[in-house]
Amino acid sequence: MNMWSDMHSGRAWTVRIRRRGGLLACTAVLALVGCGNGVEEEVTAAPEDPVAALRNALMDVAPGGVVTIPEGRFEVDRGLSLTVSGVTVRGAGSDRSVLSFAGQRAGAEGLLVTADDVTLEGFAVEDTRGDAIKVSGCRNIVMRDVRAEWTGGPSSDNGAYGLYPVQCDGVLIEHAVAIGASDAGIYVGQSRDIIVRHSRAEYNVAGIEIENSIGADVYGNEVRHNTGGILVFDLPGLPMQGGRETRVFRNLVIDNNTPNFAPEGNIVGTVPAGTGILVSANRDVQIFANRIQEHGTGSIMVLSYLITERPFDDPDYDPYPKRVHVHDNHFGRSGYAPDSEPLIMLAQALERDLPPLLWDGFIREGATDPVICAHDNSESDAMILDAPGGFADARFAVDTFDCQLQPLAGISDADADVVVGWE
Repeated sequence: MNMWSDMHSGRAWTVRIRRRGGLLACTAVLALVGCGNGVEEEVTAAPEDPVAALRNALMDVAPGGVVTIPEGRFEVDRGLSLTVSGVTVRGAGSDRSVLSFAGQRAGAEGLLVTADDVTLEGFAVEDTRGDAIKVSGCRNIVMRDVRAEWTGGPSSDNGAYGLYPVQCDGVLIEHAVAIGASDAGIYVGQSRDIIVRHSRAEYNVAGIEIENSIGADVYGNEVRHNTGGILVFDLPGLPMQGGRETRVFRNLVIDNNTPNFAPEGNIVGTVPAGTGILVSANRDVQIFANRIQEHGTGSIMVLSYLITERPFDDPDYDPYPKRVHVHDNHFGRSGYAPDSEPLIMLAQALERDLPPLLWDGFIREGATDPVICAHDNSESDAMILDAPGGFADARFAVDTFDCQLQPLAGISDADADVVVGWE
């Protein structure tokens, strides 16, 4: 293996290729590509275009290979894609290996992955015109120490999603950062067996969103300065429905009051600024041991899809939330500046801040399951908003929510029985 320097950057590059049957199986790449079985050959000439080398590496790497992005900042003008399973794409760190798409001219994403058993780690994708990193229809995807960011701050012109696995089985996102998405910074949709942990989401419309998915653990994250901190949604008209069994625990959810900057017509554009955690039309959700504070609208909101007043014609869709278990959370200040005309009028009529736990009041006729059970939180105050009645009979509802549910099993190895003691 030869080491040599790019005379333009002074950066050391290592390149290794393999040939099988006399045909090139793994092209010269940006830094290092570990390929499948084959005979190694040494390459002694630096690529004049490192981004083109990276593009070729992603196309030509064999299953089980590693594509290594060296330290540096690289300007990319077209979307990248990976279709080979079992590959690791590894950089020197999310602040050290940066792919900038500020001049992107083609492609709907920065990086699109449509392969199984892929690990993405140690690099950043900045300023894409669409989604930053999208992973579609995959099994066993890992995103570790990756950063998706729009560096100009919140704007409706930013791409919709930062980290975006959709229709996947087995998702792990950890030690990641997402900043500036006009929809969700970290979004997992229509997927199963999900872990989002020890990550940071800031200045997105939704910090972290779990949508139409089954089995998710969201824990140990820091979620600040978004419009809404953590969202657990179930929406109509999607191939996978019946979102359920999500645990949200031990997160710092603080000061999510950024004005909503989603493009007009986007469903997340209905999220009021100042929302800590929002559950919409989902079921079997356990929210516990979180610190949730400084939210102008509410710490936790539990809503039916009906509150959006958007029509839907999906006969299999259930728009009502149920069995939302809220316990052992620390609620800081909330409800002091609601971002909703009915809630503003309600707060004015009450001459006080709204309580931290809010339910819109929509419930299916004849329903027997509780919508919310709440206990052992730092503050027990809660309210039924009476959205079906035009908010005319909004009322405090501590007794209504005084019940307990069995803890969810979860899918991670996190010890859910240990409750953080908040000071």
